[in-house]
Amino acid sequence: MTNGRVEVITSVERRRRWSSAEKEQLVAASLEPGASVSSIAREAGIHASQLYGWRRQLRAWRGTGFAPVQIAPEVAAAGPADRGAIEIEFASGARMRIVGAVEPAMLTAAVAALADGRRR
Repeated sequence: MTNGRVEVITSVERRRRWSSAEKEQLVAASLEPGASVSSIAREAGIHASQLYGWRRQLRAWRGTGFAPVQIAPEVAAAGPADRGAIEIEFASGARMRIVGAVEPAMLTAAVAALADGRRR
Protein backbone atom coordinates (compact mmCIF):
# COMPACT_ATOMS: atom_id res chain seq x y z
CA MET A 1 0.00 0.00 0.00
CA THR A 2 1.09 3.55 -0.56
CA ASN A 3 0.99 6.40 1.85
CA GLY A 4 -1.53 9.08 0.84
CA ARG A 5 0.80 11.87 1.98
CA VAL A 6 2.75 13.86 -0.62
CA GLU A 7 5.45 16.40 0.15
CA VAL A 8 5.81 19.31 -2.23
CA ILE A 9 9.08 21.23 -2.21
CA THR A 10 8.50 24.78 -3.42
CA SER A 11 11.90 26.36 -2.88
CA VAL A 12 15.43 25.38 -3.54
CA GLU A 13 17.64 25.63 -0.47
CA ARG A 14 21.29 25.82 -1.33
CA ARG A 15 24.23 25.08 0.83
CA ARG A 16 25.85 28.04 2.48
CA ARG A 17 29.30 28.80 1.13
CA TRP A 18 31.81 29.83 3.76
CA SER A 19 34.84 31.87 2.76
CA SER A 20 38.26 30.90 4.05
CA ALA A 21 38.28 34.01 6.23
CA GLU A 22 34.93 33.06 7.81
CA LYS A 23 36.12 29.52 8.45
CA GLU A 24 39.38 30.75 10.00
CA GLN A 25 37.47 33.19 12.21
CA LEU A 26 35.17 30.45 13.53
CA VAL A 27 38.09 28.05 14.03
CA ALA A 28 40.06 30.72 15.90
CA ALA A 29 37.05 31.41 18.14
CA SER A 30 36.73 27.70 18.88
CA LEU A 31 40.40 27.50 19.93
CA GLU A 32 40.10 30.30 22.50
CA PRO A 33 40.56 29.15 26.12
CA GLY A 34 37.19 28.21 27.61
CA ALA A 35 35.39 28.35 24.25
CA SER A 36 32.59 25.88 23.55
CA VAL A 37 32.68 24.40 20.05
CA SER A 38 28.98 23.51 20.30
CA SER A 39 27.87 27.05 21.14
CA ILE A 40 30.09 28.63 18.49
CA ALA A 41 28.76 26.21 15.87
CA ARG A 42 25.17 26.79 16.98
CA GLU A 43 25.57 30.58 16.70
CA ALA A 44 26.99 30.18 13.19
CA GLY A 45 24.17 27.84 12.17
CA ILE A 46 26.35 24.81 11.56
CA HIS A 47 26.84 21.46 13.27
CA ALA A 48 29.76 21.07 15.68
CA SER A 49 31.19 18.26 13.53
CA GLN A 50 31.51 20.74 10.63
CA LEU A 51 33.57 23.06 12.82
CA TYR A 52 35.79 20.17 13.95
CA GLY A 53 36.25 19.28 10.26
CA TRP A 54 37.35 22.82 9.47
CA ARG A 55 39.83 22.66 12.34
CA ARG A 56 41.35 19.47 10.89
CA GLN A 57 41.44 20.99 7.39
CA LEU A 58 43.11 24.16 8.61
CA ARG A 59 45.71 22.17 10.54
CA ALA A 60 46.44 20.03 7.45
CA TRP A 61 46.48 23.06 5.15
CA ARG A 62 48.90 25.00 7.31
CA GLY A 63 51.03 21.92 7.77
CA THR A 64 54.15 22.13 9.78
CA GLY A 65 56.54 24.95 9.24
CA PHE A 66 59.06 27.06 11.00
CA ALA A 67 58.25 28.50 14.39
CA PRO A 68 59.99 31.20 16.40
CA VAL A 69 62.67 29.86 18.71
CA GLN A 70 63.86 31.48 21.90
CA ILE A 71 67.20 30.45 23.36
CA ALA A 72 67.52 30.94 27.09
CA PRO A 73 70.79 32.23 28.53
CA GLU A 74 73.24 29.53 29.53
CA VAL A 75 73.22 28.64 33.20
CA ALA A 76 76.24 27.12 34.91
CA ALA A 77 75.70 23.44 35.64
CA ALA A 78 75.56 22.50 39.30
CA GLY A 79 76.94 19.02 38.79
CA PRO A 80 77.21 16.02 36.47
CA ALA A 81 73.45 15.31 36.78
CA ASP A 82 72.61 18.61 35.05
CA ARG A 83 72.94 17.87 31.35
CA GLY A 84 70.68 20.63 30.07
CA ALA A 85 67.03 20.82 29.08
CA ILE A 86 64.92 21.46 26.02
CA GLU A 87 61.38 22.86 26.19
CA ILE A 88 59.14 22.81 23.12
CA GLU A 89 55.79 24.62 22.92
CA PHE A 90 53.57 23.50 20.04
CA ALA A 91 51.00 25.61 18.20
CA SER A 92 48.26 23.51 19.82
CA GLY A 93 49.41 24.76 23.23
CA ALA A 94 50.99 21.48 24.27
CA ARG A 95 54.41 21.72 25.91
CA MET A 96 57.20 19.20 26.10
CA ARG A 97 60.19 19.50 28.46
CA ILE A 98 63.13 17.16 27.97
CA VAL A 99 65.83 16.90 30.61
CA GLY A 100 68.96 14.83 30.15
CA ALA A 101 69.67 12.24 27.49
CA VAL A 102 66.77 10.94 25.37
CA GLU A 103 66.60 8.24 22.72
CA PRO A 104 66.11 9.89 19.29
CA ALA A 105 63.34 7.45 18.27
CA MET A 106 61.34 8.21 21.41
CA LEU A 107 61.77 11.96 20.96
CA THR A 108 60.76 11.75 17.29
CA ALA A 109 57.58 9.81 18.15
CA ALA A 110 56.63 12.21 20.94
CA VAL A 111 57.17 15.32 18.81
CA ALA A 112 55.20 13.81 15.91
CA ALA A 113 52.28 12.95 18.20
CA LEU A 114 52.14 16.43 19.75
CA ALA A 115 52.65 18.22 16.43
CA ASP A 116 49.64 16.27 15.09
CA GLY A 117 47.52 17.64 17.93
CA ARG A 118 46.92 14.14 19.31
CA ARG A 119 47.47 13.43 22.97
CA ARG A 120 48.22 10.01 24.38
